[in-house]
Amino acid sequence: MISAETNDVRVTAEAWRRFASGVLEKAGVREDVRGAVVEGLVETSLRGVDSHGIRLLPHYVMGVEKGRINPAPTYRFERRLPACGQLDADHTFGHAAGTEAMRHAMALADACGIGAVAVHNSSHFGAAAFFALQAARRGYLAFSFTHADALILSYSGTRPFFGTNPICFAAPADNEEPFCLDMSMGHMNWNQVLQQRERGSVLPAGVAADGDGEPATDPERARCLLPIGGYKGYGLAALVEILCSLLTRMPFGRDIPPMYTTPMNQRRHLGHFFLALRPEGFVDTTEFTARMQAMMDTVRRETAVQGERVRIAGDPEKEAQMQRLRQGVPVDDATWKKFQTLSVQYGIPLTPMAGKK
Repeated sequence: MISAETNDVRVTAEAWRRFASGVLEKAGVREDVRGAVVEGLVETSLRGVDSHGIRLLPHYVMGVEKGRINPAPTYRFERRLPACGQLDADHTFGHAAGTEAMRHAMALADACGIGAVAVHNSSHFGAAAFFALQAARRGYLAFSFTHADALILSYSGTRPFFGTNPICFAAPADNEEPFCLDMSMGHMNWNQVLQQRERGSVLPAGVAADGDGEPATDPERARCLLPIGGYKGYGLAALVEILCSLLTRMPFGRDIPPMYTTPMNQRRHLGHFFLALRPEGFVDTTEFTARMQAMMDTVRRETAVQGERVRIAGDPEKEAQMQRLRQGVPVDDATWKKFQTLSVQYGIPLTPMAGKK
């Protein structure tokens, strides 16, 4: 879901990169790790997905300070089959772990046509699109998955068992950024509920439930999310759990430590799953990317209802990125105050765009 832009506090992507990189460096985060984190956060915010973008920096810094996140991991990769491997992320940032895992998945695909990597001992990795796009920009078809703490109300249940467990797929095209479908199993994600709490806003009907499994529009009463498509979204959440918990030996369901209520000195033991596929195993690469472009263009020419236009997955994010590269990334008041606290704490300035505060 693309966030609405309701304020005029804006920061350029480059200013925010400098700020975040400086804060993470002073917090002791290794250069390669902080590079992945900074790019993951800023790209996500540029694409309009504020819930998983730069607003999470204060939370992640606290994770380093308190011991949840390892700022200087020792990765351990094991190739178990010709096209399959597993990565021990040593409890570092999920952004860095996912970048390392996708690098291995692409190398396996170069050798075998397809490469799959399961990650264990990781932490929150932000937006799944960040990793799939890394591979798709290099010509691969790519999937990325992660599980999360229990937040999706079980179908016919009174409490959640599976997490929002996103599915992401990206594919290269000829003349633009890759096709990218990135969707979680909730109508919105939990970070968006928390944003609505901060703003004092009401939730849309049909997206959240209270502690008894009853629908809730008050974000203060919301305790879990309703799955997309009823039992179908619930079933897809189970599919992702199998890939990210059972193939990684990580906890599943209600045993996954929650992101926000677990003490920040406790590690979360999250699992992810990544897959890279070379299209030339099936068709010529140039043919594939040309037809991918043709399909997207053809869809966009479909007749739309009055006042609308037909778009394809990834279009809203591409539009948001073009706008925010020109106008800066909007920052809500609560997040801006947290950034200023980090600025004072670490001695790293962050200045909004001229005339935008």
